[in-house]
Amino acid sequence: MSKYVCVYCGSADGSRPEHAEAAAALGSALAEEGFSIVYGGARVGLMGRVADAALASGGRVVGVMPKQLARYEVEHLGLTELVWSDGLHERKRLMADRADAFVVLPGGFGTLDEALETINMKQLKAHAKPIVLVDIEGFFTHLVGLFDALTDHGFAYAASRDLCRVVGAVGDVVPALRGTWAEAPAHV
Repeated sequence: MSKYVCVYCGSADGSRPEHAEAAAALGSALAEEGFSIVYGGARVGLMGRVADAALASGGRVVGVMPKQLARYEVEHLGLTELVWSDGLHERKRLMADRADAFVVLPGGFGTLDEALETINMKQLKAHAKPIVLVDIEGFFTHLVGLFDALTDHGFAYAASRDLCRVVGAVGDVVPALRGTWAEAPAHV
């Protein structure tokens, strides 16, 4: 059975074409490696690009969309499976429960919320799944700097920096995931 990678990313394309290119490349790469994708369910923005590329490469893509967003008609109708959730909190839980790993691309406040909650839950040992931030064009540089500041100011342990991996390109995602799974203790 295929492993599920939860992809967090923007429902907009952003202002830099590199972000859209990275989203499409990630969708294709994950599908070609045999991973299934679970994501926020939208057909727009980086989310849509990840899904479309994965589907075009023969991948399995599951979207999780809050019912409250139905009025915007942004759900992707061509997915392998579309799950409707009762709200944003349930959406995050459903995606996280299905995921074997998490990959974070650029996005807005929703993406940041999903990423930080996932990192925090790993810190609290609620899961031991790999988390990979894809730092396209330095997008996550300041966030990683904030992680370092948390440690420097005594609000996080130095080991907290290892809760996620930061890679500079989509081509580094699959090796980072495979490496993290290979390093994981057998009891996790």
